[in-house]
Amino acid sequence: MSLLHEVFARAKAENRAVLIAYLPAGYPTEDGAVECIAAMVEGGVDIVEIGFPYSDPVMDGPTIQAAVNISLAGGTKSATVINTVKRVAELGVPTLVMSYWNPIERYGLTEFATDFSAAGGSGVITPDLTPEEAQEWIAATSDKNVERVFLVALSSSDERISKVANVTTGFVYAGAVMGVTGARTSLSDAIEGLVAKVRRHTDLPVAVGLGVSTPEQAKEIAQYADGVIVGSAFVTAIEQGGPAAAKALAQALSKGLTR
Repeated sequence: MSLLHEVFARAKAENRAVLIAYLPAGYPTEDGAVECIAAMVEGGVDIVEIGFPYSDPVMDGPTIQAAVNISLAGGTKSATVINTVKRVAELGVPTLVMSYWNPIERYGLTEFATDFSAAGGSGVITPDLTPEEAQEWIAATSDKNVERVFLVALSSSDERISKVANVTTGFVYAGAVMGVTGARTSLSDAIEGLVAKVRRHTDLPVAVGLGVSTPEQAKEIAQYADGVIVGSAFVTAIEQGGPAAAKALAQALSKGLTR
């Protein structure tokens, strides 16, 4: 069993959902990102998603776009991402990269999977890669024991969910809203139904993200999903109060994850 699945299994035994936090590599700086992530883990984050900064983040809302721009302006490169993975993995938490397909393709599929695995990474989330175009990625990641995470949306049909589930090995990422990332004051009632649909096609964990920002939302999602993913809210907390604010948010979110 991989470290990623061990964390999900332990949380299930404790009758709670896992807390997954997203932060772009290099935000606010390379060292600052690691410091903030360490504070998040201390506050209760179970799994970390490191964003691979990209100049055309079509799925990201304004908060994450601004953080990515700061990261890129600070000189973040692909090597920064891999080094950040290494430093975060050394904290003992499953460490994932969330990346658009273009940066991975430019890096080289086999090369990225090799370097990511060597750095101690657990899995990669590829939001704009479809199952139909994933064969080379499946081969590269399978060879290096890198978990694959694909996304489903509220609009996904049963046929699409089945295809996604068949190529996913880590967990299925269920989008709570239609559109770009970002904090929302409310989430769609249909997300619980989407999680139920996913469960008909796979025994893998299902984590809900996109738009989740408050302890109340996290508590609600934890009642039916295996994981709660929070990104923009952590970026905002760091912008306003650095590592201490990130830790406080993690503590507030994690308190409500017990079912």
